Amino acid sequence: MLAAIRPASADLFEAEQFTLDNGLEVVVLPKHLAPVVYQMVVYKVGAADAPEGKNGIAHFLEHLMFKATDKMPAGAFSQIVDRLGGSDNAYTSQDVTAYHQEVAREHLGTIMAMEADRMVNLRLDDAVVLPERDVILNERGQQIDNSPGARLGEAVNAALYRNHPYGKPVIGWRHEMETYSTADALDFYRRWYAPNNAVLVVAGDVTADEVRRLAATHFGPLPRRDVPDRRRLAEPPATAERRLALRSAEVRYPGVSRACLAPSYRGAGSAASAHALSVLAEIMDGGLVGRLHRRLVVEQQIAVAAGAGYAGDARDYGRFSFFVSPQEPDDLAAAEAALDSEIHLLLENGVTVEEVAKARERLRIASVKARDGLAGPARLVANALGADLPLADLQAWPERIAAVTPADVMQAAAAVLTAENCVTAVLTPPPEAPIDGTEP
Repeated sequence: MLAAIRPASADLFEAEQFTLDNGLEVVVLPKHLAPVVYQMVVYKVGAADAPEGKNGIAHFLEHLMFKATDKMPAGAFSQIVDRLGGSDNAYTSQDVTAYHQEVAREHLGTIMAMEADRMVNLRLDDAVVLPERDVILNERGQQIDNSPGARLGEAVNAALYRNHPYGKPVIGWRHEMETYSTADALDFYRRWYAPNNAVLVVAGDVTADEVRRLAATHFGPLPRRDVPDRRRLAEPPATAERRLALRSAEVRYPGVSRACLAPSYRGAGSAASAHALSVLAEIMDGGLVGRLHRRLVVEQQIAVAAGAGYAGDARDYGRFSFFVSPQEPDDLAAAEAALDSEIHLLLENGVTVEEVAKARERLRIASVKARDGLAGPARLVANALGADLPLADLQAWPERIAAVTPADVMQAAAAVLTAENCVTAVLTPPPEAPIDGTEP
């Protein structure tokens, strides 16, 4: 039932990788510090793969995967894991849907069997689907509708991704969520949930031989199925600067953020830019030693917080972002101007050899720390493979970061940090009403 084992490069993680005959990819991350294992099953489907009019259906199905199968009643999965002294949960992103458990090593076969069961034997009807629809609508109300920052974040995504489905929220738009049916959930399940569209990652006190045997026993008999290509619309060239503002009485701490469309690690021909953007983010952010904190918070004392970040792990597009929160609410415009000035200085004067060297070293240290624990490495591997990034590329990350030069950083910055490529968002409380009650 197995193809030959192919040892993966050990640059970032000690890992072994193989594929079952039915197409299930398997990665083993041995770590013999405690008799514990962490298992993940990641499906190569996320919110960005939803059919038109059913945005958020991937997240809805994630909830429903804890309902009944041919072998287990609804809710039994988590109850069994709890009785075994373990923990379990799941999450959905734009690119993947993931299910994970942590248990004592002797129970790995049990949780693997349960995951294999619900991969093909989920049973749904209106009696379980419709109440769960109310649950996710309530979840949206609590996490999005009642949060000004989250609402503004949705608006930023919609403005940044004008054509690509990353512009739609993972949880879904409320008016579409209200239309979800049992047939919608089952159609999505049968279309995407198959062993040849999944990755199994096991980290902890195991060997590749043990996982190979268990995976062959529990997942090996599952039939592969035809799975659609992940066809997503591309973004057109950006032509206009975009600016959004949200004013709400619920806002206590105003701020300005800026999101810029960027290449991802996986994007064709963009890997060098992605690694350079990681170094740039470390130079600009870098905790207490980054440019923005040092200059805006410490030296100018115009902000209580300022920073930058690069997210390049998505399948299709990445994002480079900035944020600043003023010392005083009335200083918001000045804080934004100070942020603009720092971006201008970066593009005009560049970065130094010393800055790049120190940023690369901090990222190297972070990559060493990333190997600690079980969940962290498993999630990095599972999310990368689920987004179609080869394991070898993930393993080579430290080496490629070490090769980034100041010229690489500036080339990437010039390509990404243009006004028309970014969306600026302002979050503030409403202006105070005049004392005399007249209109401002």
